[in-house]
Amino acid sequence: MVWCDGTARRLFIVLFLVGTGLSLGGCAVGTSTPSRLTLERGSFDRLTGWREDRVAAAIPAFAKSCAVFLRQPDTSPLDPKLGSGDFGRVGDWRAPCTAAASLPAGDEAAARGFLESAFVPMLAGNNGDSAGLFTGYYEASLNGSRERGGSFQTPLYRRPPEPTRHSRAEIEDGALAGQGLELLWVDSPVDAFFLEIQGSGQVRLPDGGTVRLGYDGANDRAYVAVGRLLIDRGAIPRERMSMAAIRDWMAAHPTAAAALRRENPSYVFFRENPAEGPVGSEGVVLTPGRSLAVDRGFLPLGVPIWLEAEQRYGSGGARRLVVAQDTGGAIKGPVRGDLFWGAGDEAAALAGGMNARGRYHVLVPRGIAARLAQSAGSH
Repeated sequence: MVWCDGTARRLFIVLFLVGTGLSLGGCAVGTSTPSRLTLERGSFDRLTGWREDRVAAAIPAFAKSCAVFLRQPDTSPLDPKLGSGDFGRVGDWRAPCTAAASLPAGDEAAARGFLESAFVPMLAGNNGDSAGLFTGYYEASLNGSRERGGSFQTPLYRRPPEPTRHSRAEIEDGALAGQGLELLWVDSPVDAFFLEIQGSGQVRLPDGGTVRLGYDGANDRAYVAVGRLLIDRGAIPRERMSMAAIRDWMAAHPTAAAALRRENPSYVFFRENPAEGPVGSEGVVLTPGRSLAVDRGFLPLGVPIWLEAEQRYGSGGARRLVVAQDTGGAIKGPVRGDLFWGAGDEAAALAGGMNARGRYHVLVPRGIAARLAQSAGSH
């Protein structure tokens, strides 16, 4: 079965992918070959950068996922919403989870020894092709107020009773006004637009307080990528496309930017998030630099993953241990990931500029590695 759709509590839209020559989805584009996860057994000594990463920094993230696993009976599937494949039962993961909980905090030698003894790295591929696309996201920061006034003129809405009724343009023209759905008012329509893209954020209030917001559904209208429109119209060269470039263009062309945003009929609604950080699709608070959004049609949430990715436009990349803890509207395919960078200006710059090619190895308990490789069509 080919899993070409999915749900996401966080809606991340890749603004600069169309036209790069990479598939956007879990279904192959322009070909009759369906996407299929394949896994090839690897070894830790062949993971590029494995000895240089601070792998102990990923153990707390894995522990959060273990807390989700271990609430279920041993006979339950690791991820009941997994589209295909067999990553074992909860019982297969209980021993590694228990061992992870007993590790000394921050002890690199202990963490590395545990990982190398408990897991086998399996190279993920799409019908054997291990090359994939990796982007980034972050928790947005905005200025806002609970009351409309002064510079605070752009509303952020709660989910209405009929969320699919109106398009973005209709909502901007007041279709939801006066219904008590205004959650907050912010001082920038550009910031509000990027909050929709990220799906979570912190809003600073005039009294010094902060409200954390999370994704609470969308109007289910087709998303039109404004980055693609800007490339097609020659406003921004493809090799310079990033969230920062879009922001700069919108700041320099406010009237045209307002019209451009209305060409995207998709609209996102929010709720207040009382947690200490953004909550991913697994239901755990995300860990900056260590939480990865994946396609749940192919990979289960909660599994450790070794990521190796190099920037496509510019230098740098990411070689680190991460944990699959989120999903995203544009995160489709067996080898596709979106790395959460955290909050603040540095996180925004890292996420907005991340457009990398690479691969990843899924770390699975030794007891299920052989069975998983066989069932997934490994070679």
